[in-house]
Amino acid sequence: MKRRDLILGAGAAGIAATSKLKAQTKKTFKWKMVTTWPPNFPGLGTGAIRMAKSIEKASAGRIKIKIFGAGELVPAFEVFDYVSIGGAEMGHGAAYYWRGKTEATQIFTALPFGLNAMEMNGWLYYGGGLELYRELYDTFNLRPFPCGNSGCQMGGWFKKEINSVADLKGLKMRIPGFGGEVLRRNGGTPVAMPGGEIFTALQTGTIDAAEWIGPYNDLTFGMHKAAKNYYYPGWHEGGPTLECIVNKDAYSELPDDLKAIVDIATSATNDTMLAEFMARNAFALQQIKAMDDIKISPFPKDVMKAFKKSTEEIINEIVGRDERFAKIYRSYSDYKNTVEQWTKISEYALLKDRYE
Repeated sequence: MKRRDLILGAGAAGIAATSKLKAQTKKTFKWKMVTTWPPNFPGLGTGAIRMAKSIEKASAGRIKIKIFGAGELVPAFEVFDYVSIGGAEMGHGAAYYWRGKTEATQIFTALPFGLNAMEMNGWLYYGGGLELYRELYDTFNLRPFPCGNSGCQMGGWFKKEINSVADLKGLKMRIPGFGGEVLRRNGGTPVAMPGGEIFTALQTGTIDAAEWIGPYNDLTFGMHKAAKNYYYPGWHEGGPTLECIVNKDAYSELPDDLKAIVDIATSATNDTMLAEFMARNAFALQQIKAMDDIKISPFPKDVMKAFKKSTEEIINEIVGRDERFAKIYRSYSDYKNTVEQWTKISEYALLKDRYE
C-alpha cells in the first residue's frame, strides 16, 4: 500500500511539474528597452536593436521587446534609474554615464590608458570582472551584461589646434566620465551631454571640442562640418565596453531557457558590435582622409604625458576614498599587469613590426 501510494504520489508530482513547465513555456513577456543612443543610431543603437530582435526570435516570440531611443521615453542619462525601478525591463548604454551613482561604474566602460577591447573582454569573462560588475549593480536591482564595444576611439574634434598642454586651458569639451576629470586637471572644462546634442553644441560654439566615438559614428553626426582638427588616439577609451542592464526582478521571472537566451544574445552582441566598428571605422576613415579641409593628427607627446600623469593621480585619490572602487580597481589593475605582458609580445609586437 505504501509503495503504491509512493508511486502515485511521484506520478502526480511529475504531472504537476510537467504542467508547470508547459505553463512556463507558453507564458510571454512584454518588455521595454530604453537606450542612451539616438533612435536607430548606427552601430550603438542598431546593435542594441539587433540584440533585442535576436532575443525575440530565439525565444519564438516569448519575449517581445519594444525599443525606445534616448528621449523617446526617458532622457539618455535617466536610463539607469528607469530600469532600476522597473519602468523598463532593459536598458542599453555605457556604465561611465552612472558615475554619479558610484565612481566604480567607470571601470566597467573604460579607464584612460587602460585595457583595450580584447583585454577588457578577457578581464570580464575570465578575470573576475563580470562577478564584480554584477556585485556592484546588485545594490541597484540590476543585472548587467557586457553588450558591445567600439574598440579604441578617436581623441576628438577640435576647433583649434592643440600643440601643447597650454592650449587646453579654458577649452570646453564634451567628454564624459574619467576622461572629463583628466581634462579638468589640465585646464579644460568637461561637458557631459548625450550624443544627440553634440553636433549642435559644437557647431554653435557652446563647446570648443568634442569626442564621440570614431570615424563611423563621427561621420554620421557630421562632426567634420563643425570642427576641422581630428586628433588621435582615444587615450580615454581604449576599449570601451557598452552594457545591457536588466531589471533583476524582471530577469528573475524568466524561466531558465529564456534567461539563457538573454545571456547568449548579449554576449553575441558584445562580439559582433566590435567587428562592425572595426570594419566601418576603417571605411569611414578613408572618407574623412579624402576631405582636404580636415587635419588628422596625433596628440602632442607632452599632452599625452600630462593626461597619463593626471589619470594616475585621480585613480590614487579615488582608491583612497572609495572602497568599492578600490576593490574593483585592484582586480582590474592586477589583470592589466598580467595581460599586458602577453599583449606586448603578441598584438603589440606584431603591429609594431607590421608598420616599421
